[in-house]
Amino acid sequence: MSLAFRPTRWRITRTQAAVLLGAFLSLSGCDGRWTPPVPGPDDCVGTGCGTPEPPDSALEGSVRIAAYNVQRFFDTVCDSGACGGSNYEALPTPSEFGLKADRLAAAVSRLNADVVLLAEVETQASLDALTSRLPRFGYSELGETGAPASVDVAVISVHPITRVRGHRHRTLWRPDGTETRFARELLEVHLDVDGKQVIVFSAHFRSKSSDDPGRRFAEAAAARDIIAGVAQATPNALVVLGGDLNDVPGSEPIQALERDGALLRVASDRPDDETWTYSFYGERQAIDHLYLARGGGTYVPGSFRAMRDPRGGFGGSDHAAVYADFMPAP
Repeated sequence: MSLAFRPTRWRITRTQAAVLLGAFLSLSGCDGRWTPPVPGPDDCVGTGCGTPEPPDSALEGSVRIAAYNVQRFFDTVCDSGACGGSNYEALPTPSEFGLKADRLAAAVSRLNADVVLLAEVETQASLDALTSRLPRFGYSELGETGAPASVDVAVISVHPITRVRGHRHRTLWRPDGTETRFARELLEVHLDVDGKQVIVFSAHFRSKSSDDPGRRFAEAAAARDIIAGVAQATPNALVVLGGDLNDVPGSEPIQALERDGALLRVASDRPDDETWTYSFYGERQAIDHLYLARGGGTYVPGSFRAMRDPRGGFGGSDHAAVYADFMPAP
């Protein structure tokens, strides 16, 4: 194949504190996997950080697509009736909310992306707070599930949105034959990019907190079928999946997503020590991904990057952001 498509009055130690913090975050909805990242030589993007500096401008005619889990971007309204403290739903003050929106907007701006696939955005108010600070992104869509205090996927774009579909109500099947559904919306957004058709899917698969790996496998297998079907039906469209898929390359869910070579994980042409996006008790893992569907567009080889702050994570989130450049079909 071508390179364009290969496919908690005790005195405790710091370690004990980190474990307790991880347990707290699990109760509050952060998957129970976060640990303070350990600084390393490749913890950020830049020539002084051990990772090649990406170009400020992408290849002419290309579109830069990013995926970014913004980590529990709750608004200032308590929807669940149990907020703050150890409860799942955070309840920031207006000042705290505004500061988080400022920080996230600054991080998104650093990506120099045309389209950003977001995860863990609670409400339209949260999304509006972000886009109001990003006037370049004139188009947005939230994949709201409607559940109180849900943290949902979204898409923001500098290009017009022409069509939106959701797939959350589709019946999925675990390997043991039991039924399930997507944990969040699988948000399908069609874009007009200078007259060319681009279709993006924003996803956030089942977390590993109180793990249900069969559900994550079912999500991956169904997403693969949906996305491959859309690509086949629109052969001239650039079709890209991105998001926090909560599993690593080589895992059964990721293998299900890549079955038959229908989807290319674009980070596969970069060294593993540059593609990690999350620290799980000090273990660096690539769980945020971008995929290209076989069809009318191509990946710009070598353009994938994971953007991190010096201590890991990005823009106050515990996840790095990822992006890559793609060429729509002529």
